[in-house]
Amino acid sequence: MLTYLAINNLAIVEHLELDLPEGMTVITGETGAGKSILLDALGLALGDRADADSVRHTASKAEIHAHFDITALPQALSWLEDQELTDEEHACECVLRRVIHANGRSKAWINGQPCSAQLLKQLGGYLIDIHGQHEHQSLLRKETHLVLLDEFGHLSTDIKQQRQLFKSWQQVRKQLEKLKTEDSEQQARLELLRYQVEELEQLGLEEHELQQLEQEQQDLANAETLISEGQATLDLCDGDNDGARQTLNHACQRLSQIPYQDTQLTNIGQMLSDALIQVEEASRELSFFIDRCEIDPERLQFVEDRLSSIYQLARKHHITPEELYAHSLALREELDNIESGPQNIDQLAEKLQELTDQYRESAAVLNKKRHSFAQQLNQNVNEQLAQLGMSNARFEISIKSTDQFQPTGTDDIEFLISTNPGQPAKPMIKIASGGELSRISLAIQVITAQTSAIPTLVFDEVDVGISGGTAEIVGQLLHNLAKKGQILSVTHLPQVAAQGDQHLHISKHSTEDNTRSQMNWLADQERTTELARMLGGVDLTEQTLAHAAEMLSISRKKTKT
Repeated sequence: MLTYLAINNLAIVEHLELDLPEGMTVITGETGAGKSILLDALGLALGDRADADSVRHTASKAEIHAHFDITALPQALSWLEDQELTDEEHACECVLRRVIHANGRSKAWINGQPCSAQLLKQLGGYLIDIHGQHEHQSLLRKETHLVLLDEFGHLSTDIKQQRQLFKSWQQVRKQLEKLKTEDSEQQARLELLRYQVEELEQLGLEEHELQQLEQEQQDLANAETLISEGQATLDLCDGDNDGARQTLNHACQRLSQIPYQDTQLTNIGQMLSDALIQVEEASRELSFFIDRCEIDPERLQFVEDRLSSIYQLARKHHITPEELYAHSLALREELDNIESGPQNIDQLAEKLQELTDQYRESAAVLNKKRHSFAQQLNQNVNEQLAQLGMSNARFEISIKSTDQFQPTGTDDIEFLISTNPGQPAKPMIKIASGGELSRISLAIQVITAQTSAIPTLVFDEVDVGISGGTAEIVGQLLHNLAKKGQILSVTHLPQVAAQGDQHLHISKHSTEDNTRSQMNWLADQERTTELARMLGGVDLTEQTLAHAAEMLSISRKKTKT
Protein backbone atom coordinates (compact mmCIF):
# COMPACT_ATOMS: atom_id res chain seq x y z
CA MET A 1 0.00 0.00 0.00
CA LEU A 2 0.95 3.68 -0.13
CA THR A 3 2.89 4.42 3.07
CA TYR A 4 4.44 7.85 2.45
CA LEU A 5 3.88 10.79 0.13
CA ALA A 6 5.97 13.96 -0.10
CA ILE A 7 5.09 16.90 -2.33
CA ASN A 8 7.27 19.94 -2.97
CA ASN A 9 6.30 23.01 -5.00
CA LEU A 10 3.40 21.40 -6.83
CA ALA A 11 0.68 23.91 -7.79
CA ILE A 12 -0.22 25.68 -4.54
CA VAL A 13 1.44 23.08 -2.28
CA GLU A 14 4.79 24.36 -1.07
CA HIS A 15 5.79 21.39 1.08
CA LEU A 16 3.83 18.41 2.32
CA GLU A 17 4.76 15.10 3.93
CA LEU A 18 2.19 12.43 4.73
CA ASP A 19 2.57 9.05 6.43
CA LEU A 20 -0.46 7.14 5.20
CA PRO A 21 -1.94 4.27 7.25
CA GLU A 22 -4.09 1.40 6.09
CA GLY A 23 -7.85 1.50 6.34
CA MET A 24 -10.09 4.28 5.04
CA THR A 25 -8.69 7.79 4.83
CA VAL A 26 -11.20 10.51 3.96
CA ILE A 27 -10.01 13.77 2.45
CA THR A 28 -12.15 16.90 2.74
CA GLY A 29 -11.84 20.64 2.35
CA GLU A 30 -13.57 23.65 0.93
CA THR A 31 -13.97 24.05 -2.84
CA GLY A 32 -10.71 25.28 -4.34
CA ALA A 33 -8.63 24.30 -1.32
CA GLY A 34 -6.64 21.83 -3.38
CA LYS A 35 -8.13 18.41 -2.64
CA SER A 36 -7.32 17.34 -6.19
CA ILE A 37 -3.62 18.20 -5.77
CA LEU A 38 -3.07 15.10 -3.65
CA LEU A 39 -4.45 12.92 -6.43
CA ASP A 40 -2.58 14.94 -9.07
CA ALA A 41 0.64 14.26 -7.18
CA LEU A 42 -0.13 10.55 -7.07
CA GLY A 43 -0.88 10.60 -10.79
CA LEU A 44 2.44 12.29 -11.57
CA ALA A 45 4.32 9.84 -9.36
CA LEU A 46 2.66 7.06 -11.36
CA GLY A 47 3.56 8.40 -14.80
CA ASP A 48 0.85 10.91 -15.73
CA ARG A 49 1.84 13.55 -18.26
CA ALA A 50 3.56 16.56 -16.68
CA ASP A 51 3.79 20.17 -17.81
CA ALA A 52 5.24 23.46 -16.62
CA ASP A 53 1.88 24.55 -15.13
CA SER A 54 2.31 21.87 -12.45
CA VAL A 55 5.25 23.74 -10.91
CA ARG A 56 4.49 26.23 -8.13
CA HIS A 57 4.90 29.89 -9.15
CA THR A 58 8.48 31.18 -8.62
CA ALA A 59 9.80 27.62 -8.01
CA SER A 60 12.36 26.02 -10.36
CA LYS A 61 10.91 22.54 -10.07
CA ALA A 62 8.25 20.39 -8.44
CA GLU A 63 9.11 17.06 -6.81
CA ILE A 64 7.01 14.11 -5.65
CA HIS A 65 8.13 11.09 -3.62
CA ALA A 66 5.82 8.11 -3.12
CA HIS A 67 6.73 5.05 -1.04
CA PHE A 68 4.85 1.77 -1.30
CA ASP A 69 4.91 -1.40 0.77
CA ILE A 70 4.63 -4.15 -1.87
CA THR A 71 4.94 -7.15 0.45
CA ALA A 72 1.49 -8.37 -0.62
CA LEU A 73 1.92 -7.48 -4.31
CA PRO A 74 3.75 -10.40 -6.00
CA GLN A 75 2.94 -9.02 -9.47
CA ALA A 76 4.64 -5.72 -8.66
CA LEU A 77 7.64 -7.56 -7.21
CA SER A 78 7.92 -9.73 -10.34
CA TRP A 79 7.64 -6.68 -12.59
CA LEU A 80 10.44 -4.90 -10.71
CA GLU A 81 12.63 -8.01 -10.93
CA ASP A 82 11.97 -8.34 -14.67
CA GLN A 83 12.93 -4.68 -15.17
CA GLU A 84 15.95 -5.06 -12.81
CA LEU A 85 14.60 -2.22 -10.65
CA THR A 86 14.44 -3.92 -7.25
CA ASP A 87 16.08 -2.48 -4.16
CA GLU A 88 18.21 -5.28 -2.73
CA GLU A 89 18.28 -3.76 0.76
CA HIS A 90 14.53 -3.07 0.85
CA ALA A 91 13.09 -5.77 -1.41
CA CYS A 92 9.49 -5.22 -0.26
CA GLU A 93 9.56 -1.45 -0.62
CA CYS A 94 9.15 0.56 -3.79
CA VAL A 95 10.17 4.22 -3.95
CA LEU A 96 8.97 6.41 -6.82
CA ARG A 97 10.32 9.88 -7.52
CA ARG A 98 9.21 12.39 -10.12
CA VAL A 99 10.73 15.82 -10.80
CA ILE A 100 9.03 18.38 -13.09
CA HIS A 101 11.11 21.40 -14.08
CA ALA A 102 9.69 24.85 -14.76
CA ASN A 103 10.49 24.43 -18.47
CA GLY A 104 8.12 21.46 -18.64
CA ARG A 105 10.73 18.72 -18.73
CA SER A 106 10.48 15.89 -16.23
CA LYS A 107 12.57 13.04 -14.88
CA ALA A 108 11.55 9.86 -13.07
CA TRP A 109 13.15 7.25 -10.85
CA ILE A 110 12.13 3.85 -9.50
CA ASN A 111 14.12 2.74 -6.45
CA GLY A 112 16.75 5.34 -7.29
CA GLN A 113 17.21 4.19 -10.88
CA PRO A 114 16.26 6.52 -13.77
CA CYS A 115 13.28 5.37 -15.81
CA SER A 116 10.71 6.61 -18.30
CA ALA A 117 7.24 7.89 -17.45
CA GLN A 118 5.90 4.91 -19.40
CA LEU A 119 7.59 2.51 -16.96
CA LEU A 120 6.09 4.44 -14.05
CA LYS A 121 2.65 4.03 -15.62
CA GLN A 122 3.17 0.28 -16.10
CA LEU A 123 4.22 -0.15 -12.48
CA GLY A 124 1.36 2.07 -11.29
CA GLY A 125 -1.12 -0.43 -12.67
CA TYR A 126 0.04 -2.84 -9.94
CA LEU A 127 0.08 -0.30 -7.10
CA ILE A 128 -3.02 1.92 -7.18
CA ASP A 129 -6.48 1.82 -8.72
CA ILE A 130 -7.99 5.31 -9.08
CA HIS A 131 -11.74 5.78 -9.54
CA GLY A 132 -12.45 9.32 -10.73
CA GLN A 133 -15.49 11.52 -10.21
CA HIS A 134 -16.21 11.57 -13.94
CA GLU A 135 -16.04 7.81 -14.46
CA HIS A 136 -19.82 7.59 -14.74
CA GLN A 137 -19.47 9.34 -18.09
CA SER A 138 -17.33 6.47 -19.39
CA LEU A 139 -20.29 4.13 -18.82
CA LEU A 140 -21.92 5.71 -21.85
CA ARG A 141 -19.21 4.15 -24.06
CA LYS A 142 -19.70 0.49 -24.97
CA GLU A 143 -15.96 -0.23 -25.13
CA THR A 144 -15.78 0.57 -21.40
CA HIS A 145 -18.34 -2.15 -20.65
CA LEU A 146 -16.14 -4.85 -22.18
CA VAL A 147 -13.11 -3.71 -20.14
CA LEU A 148 -15.08 -3.60 -16.87
CA LEU A 149 -16.52 -7.09 -17.34
CA ASP A 150 -13.13 -8.57 -18.24
CA GLU A 151 -11.50 -6.88 -15.24
CA PHE A 152 -14.23 -8.20 -12.97
CA GLY A 153 -13.65 -11.73 -14.27
CA HIS A 154 -9.83 -11.46 -14.07
CA LEU A 155 -9.68 -12.43 -17.74
CA SER A 156 -6.41 -10.65 -18.54
CA THR A 157 -4.62 -13.93 -19.39
CA ASP A 158 -7.47 -15.00 -21.70
CA ILE A 159 -7.51 -11.57 -23.36
CA LYS A 160 -3.75 -11.67 -23.88
CA GLN A 161 -4.06 -15.06 -25.60
CA GLN A 162 -6.97 -13.81 -27.72
CA ARG A 163 -5.03 -10.71 -28.78
CA GLN A 164 -2.05 -12.82 -29.83
CA LEU A 165 -4.26 -15.15 -31.89
CA PHE A 166 -5.93 -12.14 -33.52
CA LYS A 167 -2.54 -10.61 -34.34
CA SER A 168 -1.28 -13.85 -35.94
CA TRP A 169 -4.56 -14.34 -37.84
CA GLN A 170 -4.48 -10.75 -39.11
CA GLN A 171 -0.84 -11.00 -40.27
CA VAL A 172 -1.44 -14.22 -42.24
CA ARG A 173 -4.66 -12.84 -43.74
CA LYS A 174 -2.85 -9.73 -44.97
CA GLN A 175 -0.01 -11.84 -46.42
CA LEU A 176 -2.51 -14.03 -48.23
CA GLU A 177 -4.38 -11.04 -49.67
CA LYS A 178 -1.12 -9.50 -50.82
CA LEU A 179 -0.03 -12.72 -52.52
CA LYS A 180 -3.36 -13.07 -54.29
CA THR A 181 -3.14 -9.48 -55.56
CA GLU A 182 0.42 -9.94 -56.68
CA ASP A 183 -0.49 -13.24 -58.33
CA SER A 184 -2.91 -11.58 -60.74
CA GLU A 185 -0.49 -8.75 -61.44
CA GLN A 186 2.37 -11.13 -62.14
CA GLN A 187 0.73 -13.15 -64.90
CA ALA A 188 2.08 -10.83 -67.61
CA ARG A 189 5.48 -10.85 -65.96
CA LEU A 190 5.35 -14.62 -65.77
CA GLU A 191 4.80 -15.00 -69.53
CA LEU A 192 7.69 -12.66 -70.32
CA LEU A 193 9.99 -14.47 -67.89
CA ARG A 194 9.17 -17.85 -69.37
CA TYR A 195 10.05 -16.59 -72.86
CA GLN A 196 13.27 -14.93 -71.68
CA VAL A 197 14.43 -17.87 -69.59
CA GLU A 198 13.68 -20.34 -72.41
CA GLU A 199 15.71 -18.20 -74.84
CA LEU A 200 18.64 -17.93 -72.44
CA GLU A 201 18.59 -21.62 -71.58
CA GLN A 202 18.55 -22.50 -75.28
CA LEU A 203 21.75 -20.48 -75.58
CA GLY A 204 23.14 -22.55 -72.72
CA LEU A 205 25.86 -20.09 -71.77
CA GLU A 206 28.22 -21.47 -69.17
CA GLU A 207 30.22 -19.57 -66.60
CA HIS A 208 33.51 -18.13 -68.03
CA GLU A 209 32.57 -19.48 -71.49
CA LEU A 210 32.56 -15.98 -73.02
CA GLN A 211 36.17 -15.29 -72.05
CA GLN A 212 37.28 -18.70 -73.40
CA LEU A 213 35.45 -18.19 -76.73
CA GLU A 214 36.90 -14.72 -77.20
CA GLN A 215 40.43 -16.06 -76.66
CA GLU A 216 39.81 -19.00 -79.00
CA GLN A 217 38.37 -16.72 -81.68
CA GLN A 218 41.44 -14.53 -81.51
CA ASP A 219 43.75 -17.55 -81.81
CA LEU A 220 41.85 -19.10 -84.75
CA ALA A 221 41.50 -15.83 -86.64
CA ASN A 222 45.29 -15.21 -86.47
CA ALA A 223 46.42 -18.84 -86.87
CA GLU A 224 47.94 -18.42 -90.40
CA THR A 225 49.86 -15.31 -89.42
CA LEU A 226 51.03 -16.90 -86.19
CA ILE A 227 52.34 -19.99 -88.00
CA SER A 228 54.19 -18.07 -90.73
CA GLU A 229 55.67 -15.50 -88.40
CA GLY A 230 56.45 -18.13 -85.82
CA GLN A 231 58.28 -20.26 -88.38
CA ALA A 232 60.30 -17.26 -89.61
CA THR A 233 61.28 -16.47 -86.03
CA LEU A 234 62.22 -20.10 -85.45
CA ASP A 235 64.45 -20.01 -88.55
CA LEU A 236 66.24 -16.96 -87.20
CA CYS A 237 66.83 -18.72 -83.92
CA ASP A 238 67.72 -22.19 -85.17
CA GLY A 239 68.51 -21.99 -88.87
CA ASP A 240 71.09 -24.43 -90.29
CA ASN A 241 73.50 -21.76 -91.59
CA ASP A 242 72.92 -18.35 -90.04
CA GLY A 243 70.57 -19.03 -87.17
CA ALA A 244 71.22 -17.46 -83.79
CA ARG A 245 71.95 -20.80 -82.19
CA GLN A 246 74.67 -21.60 -84.82
CA THR A 247 76.13 -18.13 -84.52
CA LEU A 248 76.34 -18.32 -80.72
CA ASN A 249 77.80 -21.80 -80.91
CA HIS A 250 80.59 -20.58 -83.24
CA ALA A 251 81.25 -17.60 -80.97
CA CYS A 252 81.66 -19.87 -77.95
CA GLN A 253 84.08 -22.14 -79.86
CA ARG A 254 86.23 -19.22 -81.08
CA LEU A 255 86.44 -17.74 -77.61
CA SER A 256 87.42 -21.06 -76.08
CA GLN A 257 90.40 -21.34 -78.53
CA ILE A 258 92.21 -18.27 -77.16
CA PRO A 259 95.54 -19.68 -75.77
CA TYR A 260 95.80 -17.71 -72.49
CA GLN A 261 93.40 -17.32 -69.59
CA ASP A 262 91.72 -14.05 -68.66
CA THR A 263 88.99 -13.46 -66.05
CA GLN A 264 87.02 -11.05 -68.24
CA LEU A 265 87.11 -13.43 -71.19
CA THR A 266 85.91 -16.24 -68.91
CA ASN A 267 82.89 -14.15 -67.86
CA ILE A 268 82.13 -13.30 -71.49
CA GLY A 269 82.31 -16.97 -72.38
CA GLN A 270 79.81 -17.80 -69.61
CA MET A 271 77.40 -15.14 -70.87
CA LEU A 272 77.57 -16.48 -74.42
CA SER A 273 76.98 -19.99 -73.09
CA ASP A 274 73.93 -18.80 -71.11
CA ALA A 275 72.60 -16.98 -74.18
CA LEU A 276 72.98 -20.13 -76.23
CA ILE A 277 70.94 -22.08 -73.66
CA GLN A 278 68.18 -19.40 -73.71
CA VAL A 279 68.02 -19.42 -77.53
CA GLU A 280 67.78 -23.19 -77.58
CA GLU A 281 64.93 -23.12 -74.97
CA ALA A 282 63.11 -20.40 -76.88
CA SER A 283 63.43 -22.39 -80.09
CA ARG A 284 61.88 -25.44 -78.50
CA GLU A 285 58.94 -23.45 -77.04
CA LEU A 286 58.40 -21.70 -80.39
CA SER A 287 58.34 -25.03 -82.14
CA PHE A 288 55.70 -26.33 -79.71
CA PHE A 289 53.60 -23.18 -80.26
CA ILE A 290 53.73 -23.60 -84.09
CA ASP A 291 52.71 -27.24 -83.73
CA ARG A 292 49.66 -26.26 -81.62
CA CYS A 293 48.48 -23.62 -84.03
CA GLU A 294 45.85 -24.99 -86.35
CA ILE A 295 44.10 -23.41 -89.26
CA ASP A 296 40.42 -24.53 -88.77
CA PRO A 297 37.93 -22.33 -90.67
CA GLU A 298 34.94 -24.41 -89.54
CA ARG A 299 35.82 -24.07 -85.86
CA LEU A 300 36.46 -20.37 -86.32
CA GLN A 301 33.04 -19.94 -87.94
CA PHE A 302 31.37 -21.82 -85.09
CA VAL A 303 33.11 -19.70 -82.42
CA GLU A 304 32.27 -16.45 -84.21
CA ASP A 305 28.61 -17.47 -84.65
CA ARG A 306 28.30 -18.35 -80.95
CA LEU A 307 29.91 -15.09 -79.88
CA SER A 308 27.51 -13.25 -82.18
CA SER A 309 24.54 -14.95 -80.48
CA ILE A 310 25.86 -14.01 -77.05
CA TYR A 311 26.44 -10.36 -78.02
CA GLN A 312 23.02 -10.11 -79.66
CA LEU A 313 21.16 -11.53 -76.63
CA ALA A 314 23.08 -9.25 -74.28
CA ARG A 315 22.01 -6.19 -76.33
CA LYS A 316 18.42 -7.45 -76.24
CA HIS A 317 18.50 -7.46 -72.42
CA HIS A 318 20.33 -4.12 -72.28
CA ILE A 319 23.34 -5.54 -70.47
CA THR A 320 26.98 -6.25 -71.29
CA PRO A 321 27.96 -9.71 -72.58
CA GLU A 322 29.92 -10.23 -69.36
CA GLU A 323 26.68 -9.81 -67.34
CA LEU A 324 24.62 -12.27 -69.37
CA TYR A 325 25.43 -15.42 -67.38
CA ALA A 326 24.49 -13.86 -63.98
CA HIS A 327 21.40 -12.28 -65.57
CA SER A 328 20.30 -15.70 -66.79
CA LEU A 329 20.54 -17.12 -63.25
CA ALA A 330 18.60 -14.18 -61.78
CA LEU A 331 15.73 -14.55 -64.26
CA ARG A 332 15.51 -18.27 -63.57
CA GLU A 333 15.31 -17.61 -59.81
CA GLU A 334 12.58 -14.98 -60.27
CA LEU A 335 10.62 -17.36 -62.49
CA ASP A 336 10.89 -20.17 -59.95
CA ASN A 337 9.66 -17.87 -57.16
CA ILE A 338 6.63 -16.72 -59.13
CA GLU A 339 5.77 -20.23 -60.28
CA SER A 340 5.90 -21.41 -56.66
CA GLY A 341 3.43 -18.65 -55.72
CA PRO A 342 0.29 -20.78 -55.95
CA GLN A 343 1.91 -23.26 -53.60
CA ASN A 344 2.63 -20.43 -51.12
CA ILE A 345 -0.95 -19.23 -51.46
CA ASP A 346 -2.23 -22.72 -50.66
CA GLN A 347 0.08 -22.96 -47.66
CA LEU A 348 -1.00 -19.56 -46.34
CA ALA A 349 -4.66 -20.37 -46.91
CA GLU A 350 -4.22 -23.55 -44.89
CA LYS A 351 -2.42 -21.62 -42.13
CA LEU A 352 -5.15 -18.98 -42.10
CA GLN A 353 -7.85 -21.63 -41.69
CA GLU A 354 -5.89 -23.18 -38.83
CA LEU A 355 -5.57 -19.79 -37.06
CA THR A 356 -9.25 -19.04 -37.74
CA ASP A 357 -10.26 -22.28 -36.02
CA GLN A 358 -7.95 -21.55 -33.06
CA TYR A 359 -9.28 -18.00 -32.76
CA ARG A 360 -12.92 -19.11 -32.81
CA GLU A 361 -12.25 -21.86 -30.29
CA SER A 362 -10.52 -19.40 -27.94
CA ALA A 363 -13.28 -16.81 -28.49
CA ALA A 364 -15.92 -19.41 -27.62
CA VAL A 365 -14.17 -20.21 -24.34
CA LEU A 366 -13.91 -16.48 -23.59
CA ASN A 367 -17.59 -16.02 -24.42
CA LYS A 368 -18.57 -18.76 -22.00
CA LYS A 369 -16.52 -17.21 -19.20
CA ARG A 370 -17.97 -13.77 -19.90
CA HIS A 371 -21.53 -15.11 -19.66
CA SER A 372 -20.71 -16.68 -16.31
CA PHE A 373 -19.09 -13.55 -14.88
CA ALA A 374 -21.81 -11.34 -16.37
CA GLN A 375 -24.45 -13.19 -14.35
CA GLN A 376 -22.40 -12.72 -11.21
CA LEU A 377 -21.78 -9.03 -11.93
CA ASN A 378 -25.48 -8.49 -12.71
CA GLN A 379 -26.47 -9.90 -9.33
CA ASN A 380 -23.83 -7.98 -7.39
CA VAL A 381 -24.54 -4.64 -9.06
CA ASN A 382 -28.30 -5.01 -8.59
CA GLU A 383 -27.74 -5.71 -4.89
CA GLN A 384 -25.60 -2.59 -4.59
CA LEU A 385 -28.14 -0.51 -6.53
CA ALA A 386 -30.82 -1.57 -4.04
CA GLN A 387 -28.60 -0.35 -1.19
CA LEU A 388 -28.02 2.91 -3.06
CA GLY A 389 -31.75 3.67 -3.26
CA MET A 390 -32.44 2.17 -6.69
CA SER A 391 -34.29 -0.98 -5.66
CA ASN A 392 -36.58 -0.73 -8.68
CA ALA A 393 -33.67 -0.59 -11.11
CA ARG A 394 -32.52 -3.67 -12.99
CA PHE A 395 -28.99 -3.89 -14.36
CA GLU A 396 -28.23 -6.33 -17.19
CA ILE A 397 -25.25 -7.15 -19.36
CA SER A 398 -26.00 -7.96 -22.99
CA ILE A 399 -23.50 -10.27 -24.68
CA LYS A 400 -23.97 -10.88 -28.39
CA SER A 401 -21.66 -13.01 -30.51
CA THR A 402 -20.69 -11.53 -33.86
CA ASP A 403 -18.85 -12.79 -36.93
CA GLN A 404 -16.39 -9.92 -36.73
CA PHE A 405 -12.93 -10.80 -35.42
CA GLN A 406 -11.57 -8.33 -32.84
CA PRO A 407 -8.47 -8.39 -30.59
CA THR A 408 -10.73 -9.14 -27.61
CA GLY A 409 -12.86 -11.81 -29.27
CA THR A 410 -16.18 -11.80 -31.10
CA ASP A 411 -18.38 -10.53 -28.28
CA ASP A 412 -20.41 -7.32 -28.47
CA ILE A 413 -20.99 -6.29 -24.85
CA GLU A 414 -23.27 -3.54 -23.57
CA PHE A 415 -24.55 -2.57 -20.14
CA LEU A 416 -28.34 -2.16 -20.01
CA ILE A 417 -30.50 -0.61 -17.31
CA SER A 418 -34.19 -0.42 -16.50
CA THR A 419 -34.99 2.19 -13.85
CA ASN A 420 -38.70 1.48 -13.59
CA PRO A 421 -40.55 -1.83 -13.00
CA GLY A 422 -42.01 -3.39 -16.11
CA GLN A 423 -39.82 -1.40 -18.46
CA PRO A 424 -37.38 -3.30 -20.73
CA ALA A 425 -33.69 -2.77 -20.09
CA LYS A 426 -32.12 -0.39 -22.58
CA PRO A 427 -28.67 1.15 -23.11
CA MET A 428 -27.84 3.53 -20.26
CA ILE A 429 -27.34 6.49 -22.58
CA LYS A 430 -31.07 6.27 -23.40
CA ILE A 431 -32.38 5.64 -19.92
CA ALA A 432 -30.30 6.85 -16.99
CA SER A 433 -30.21 10.41 -15.69
CA GLY A 434 -27.05 12.05 -14.35
CA GLY A 435 -27.77 11.14 -10.74
CA GLU A 436 -28.71 7.59 -11.67
CA LEU A 437 -25.54 7.22 -13.71
CA SER A 438 -23.48 8.31 -10.69
CA ARG A 439 -25.05 5.64 -8.50
CA ILE A 440 -24.77 2.94 -11.18
CA SER A 441 -21.11 3.87 -11.70
CA LEU A 442 -20.45 3.76 -7.96
CA ALA A 443 -22.12 0.36 -7.63
CA ILE A 444 -19.97 -1.06 -10.45
CA GLN A 445 -16.80 0.52 -9.03
CA VAL A 446 -17.45 -0.89 -5.57
CA ILE A 447 -18.08 -4.37 -6.97
CA THR A 448 -15.04 -4.38 -9.24
CA ALA A 449 -12.89 -3.00 -6.42
CA GLN A 450 -13.85 -5.98 -4.27
CA THR A 451 -12.31 -8.34 -6.79
CA SER A 452 -9.25 -6.14 -7.40
CA ALA A 453 -5.81 -7.50 -6.53
CA ILE A 454 -4.65 -3.94 -5.87
CA PRO A 455 -4.87 -3.07 -2.15
CA THR A 456 -4.78 0.75 -2.55
CA LEU A 457 -7.96 2.21 -4.04
CA VAL A 458 -8.57 5.92 -4.56
CA PHE A 459 -12.09 7.34 -4.95
CA ASP A 460 -12.21 10.94 -6.14
CA GLU A 461 -15.67 12.38 -5.35
CA VAL A 462 -17.44 9.35 -6.79
CA ASP A 463 -20.38 10.23 -4.52
CA VAL A 464 -21.44 13.19 -6.66
CA GLY A 465 -25.24 13.33 -6.98
CA ILE A 466 -25.84 11.25 -3.82
CA SER A 467 -27.19 12.47 -0.51
CA GLY A 468 -29.01 11.48 2.67
CA GLY A 469 -29.23 7.87 3.70
CA THR A 470 -27.76 6.73 0.41
CA ALA A 471 -24.62 8.75 1.16
CA GLU A 472 -24.26 6.94 4.50
CA ILE A 473 -24.50 3.60 2.71
CA VAL A 474 -21.79 4.74 0.27
CA GLY A 475 -19.55 5.51 3.23
CA GLN A 476 -20.20 2.07 4.70
CA LEU A 477 -19.43 0.40 1.37
CA LEU A 478 -16.12 2.22 1.10
CA HIS A 479 -15.25 1.42 4.70
CA ASN A 480 -15.94 -2.26 4.11
CA LEU A 481 -13.59 -2.16 1.14
CA ALA A 482 -10.91 -0.66 3.37
CA LYS A 483 -10.92 -3.76 5.56
CA LYS A 484 -8.91 -5.61 2.90
CA GLY A 485 -6.43 -2.82 2.22
CA GLN A 486 -6.27 0.93 1.92
CA ILE A 487 -8.91 3.43 0.70
CA LEU A 488 -8.32 7.12 -0.03
CA SER A 489 -11.63 8.91 -0.57
CA VAL A 490 -11.98 12.56 -1.57
CA THR A 491 -15.53 13.46 -0.60
CA HIS A 492 -17.86 16.42 -0.05
CA LEU A 493 -20.43 14.37 1.89
CA PRO A 494 -20.32 14.37 5.72
CA GLN A 495 -22.05 10.97 5.77
CA VAL A 496 -19.08 9.50 3.86
CA ALA A 497 -16.44 11.48 5.74
CA ALA A 498 -17.80 10.20 9.07
CA GLN A 499 -17.04 6.60 8.02
CA GLY A 500 -13.29 7.16 7.69
CA ASP A 501 -10.75 5.55 9.98
CA GLN A 502 -8.78 8.77 9.70
CA HIS A 503 -9.55 12.20 8.33
CA LEU A 504 -7.25 14.47 6.29
CA HIS A 505 -8.31 18.10 5.92
CA ILE A 506 -7.06 20.39 3.15
CA SER A 507 -7.19 24.15 3.50
CA LYS A 508 -5.98 27.11 1.47
CA HIS A 509 -4.25 30.17 2.89
CA SER A 510 -3.68 33.33 0.86
CA THR A 511 -1.73 36.54 1.39
CA GLU A 512 -1.24 39.48 -0.94
CA ASP A 513 1.52 37.74 -2.89
CA ASN A 514 1.23 34.07 -1.99
CA THR A 515 -1.25 31.20 -1.90
CA ARG A 516 -0.50 27.85 -0.37
CA SER A 517 -2.39 24.70 0.42
CA GLN A 518 -2.04 22.92 3.75
CA MET A 519 -3.07 19.41 4.81
CA ASN A 520 -3.64 18.29 8.41
CA TRP A 521 -4.77 15.12 10.12
CA LEU A 522 -7.84 15.88 12.20
CA ALA A 523 -8.29 14.76 15.80
CA ASP A 524 -11.73 13.86 17.17
CA GLN A 525 -12.88 17.39 18.00
CA GLU A 526 -11.49 18.73 14.73
CA ARG A 527 -13.32 16.04 12.81
CA THR A 528 -16.57 17.03 14.51
CA THR A 529 -16.00 20.65 13.50
CA GLU A 530 -15.23 19.70 9.89
CA LEU A 531 -18.30 17.47 9.66
CA ALA A 532 -20.40 20.30 11.04
CA ARG A 533 -18.99 22.65 8.39
CA MET A 534 -19.88 20.11 5.72
CA LEU A 535 -23.38 19.81 7.20
CA GLY A 536 -24.21 23.44 7.80
CA GLY A 537 -21.78 25.73 6.05
CA VAL A 538 -19.52 28.44 7.48
CA ASP A 539 -21.62 29.46 10.49
CA LEU A 540 -21.47 26.58 12.94
CA THR A 541 -24.28 26.18 15.45
CA GLU A 542 -24.59 23.98 18.47
CA GLN A 543 -27.16 22.01 16.55
CA THR A 544 -24.85 21.23 13.62
CA LEU A 545 -21.97 20.45 15.96
CA ALA A 546 -24.17 18.06 17.94
CA HIS A 547 -25.40 16.47 14.74
CA ALA A 548 -21.82 16.05 13.53
CA ALA A 549 -20.72 14.51 16.84
CA GLU A 550 -23.64 12.10 16.77
CA MET A 551 -22.91 11.17 13.14
CA LEU A 552 -19.29 10.43 13.98
CA SER A 553 -20.25 8.39 17.04
CA ILE A 554 -22.83 6.32 15.16
CA SER A 555 -20.42 5.68 12.29
CA ARG A 556 -17.77 4.41 14.71
CA LYS A 557 -20.21 2.01 16.32
CA LYS A 558 -21.27 0.66 12.93
CA THR A 559 -17.75 0.21 11.66
CA LYS A 560 -16.75 -1.70 14.79
CA THR A 561 -19.54 -4.24 14.33
